[in-house]
Amino acid sequence: MMRRHRIDTHSHFLPDFYREALEANGHKNPDGMPAVPQWSEKAHLEMMDRLNITKSIISISTPGTHLIPEEDSAAIDLTRRTNAFAADLKKRHPTRFGYFASLPLPAVQASLVELEKAFEEGADGITLESNHHGIYLGDSRFDAVFEALDRHKAKLFIHPTTGCFCPSGTAGAGTKEVVSVNPLKERLPAPVLEFFFDTARCVANLFLSGTVRRYPNITYFIGHMGGAIPPVLSRFLGFANVVQGYDVEKWTEGDALETLNERFYFDMAGWAFPGQWKGLTDGVGIGFGRILYGSDFPFTPAPAVEMFVKSMDEGTEGWKEEDVERAYFGNAAKLFKVEE
Repeated sequence: MMRRHRIDTHSHFLPDFYREALEANGHKNPDGMPAVPQWSEKAHLEMMDRLNITKSIISISTPGTHLIPEEDSAAIDLTRRTNAFAADLKKRHPTRFGYFASLPLPAVQASLVELEKAFEEGADGITLESNHHGIYLGDSRFDAVFEALDRHKAKLFIHPTTGCFCPSGTAGAGTKEVVSVNPLKERLPAPVLEFFFDTARCVANLFLSGTVRRYPNITYFIGHMGGAIPPVLSRFLGFANVVQGYDVEKWTEGDALETLNERFYFDMAGWAFPGQWKGLTDGVGIGFGRILYGSDFPFTPAPAVEMFVKSMDEGTEGWKEEDVERAYFGNAAKLFKVEE
C-alpha cells in the first residue's frame, strides 16, 4: 500500500505545567477519561515520522485553559503560557509544527488581548471549545471575539467538550452555577457520545444565532467528521423555518450546505471509518475538498493512531485517488501553506 504524506490538523500538546494545572484544578480525569495522557515534543515527532505526517497543527484540547468558572486570573496566565510554549515549538520546528492558539474565554476582554498577541507570535489560527462553562459559541456575549476573528480572517478550530447547562437558564452560564452533562457517565466518558452532541449544539447555535452570516471571513474547522451534525442538520434548519416564537436565523438547507462547503472543514479524527464519513459526504453532501486528516494524538495514543491510519487507508480504497490525496495532504497544504 502506498505510503502517503499527511498533514495532521487535529493533534494536541500538553506541557508539564498544563498537566499540573489540570490535576490541581479538578481535571485529573478530563471529561471522564481515565487520565491525562503523557506528551512530549520528542514523542510527537516520533509519531509523525512513523506515520509520514509532514506537519502537525497542534492545540490545547478540552477542557481548554479556563479551568474553573469565574477564576479569570489563573486562566489568563495559563493561556499565555500555553500559547508561548506553542509559539516557541513552531519557531524551533517551523516545517513540522503549526498551532491553534487558545483564548481564556469566557473572559472576553482578556481573550481579545490574547488573540492579538497570539497572531503577533505566529499562531495559525484560534481554538475554542464548543462551550465555555456553558456559554456556547454563537452566544452574543462572545460577539466581540468573533468580530476580532472575522477581522483577522481567522481559522477557528472548534474542539468539543462536555455539554453544560444552568438550572437558572442561560444567564447563569459562565458562573459556578454551571452543571456538566453526561447522563451515561457511569458507563461512557463524555468523548464517546457527548462530544458529538455538543459539536452539533455548537454548530447549530452558530447558524441559528446568525453568527455564521455576521462574520463571513472566519473559516471553521470541525472535528470527528462533524460529530452529530449530519443527521440533525435538516432538523435544526427546518425547525428555524417553521416553529414560531424563538429568536433564530432562518436558513434554507441549500444556503446552509453552500456555506458548509465554502467555509467549513471537517477532520477524520477517531472512528471516521468504515461508515461515519458517508454521513457527511454522501448524506449531507460535503465535498472531499473539505475533508482533513486528524490524529487526536496523544488523547489517541500512538498505537491507536497507527490503527486508525490503517483503517483510513482501507476505508478510502474506493475513493478517487485525487480525493484521498486532498483529504490526507492537499487540502491542508493549501490552508497552511505546506510544501510536499
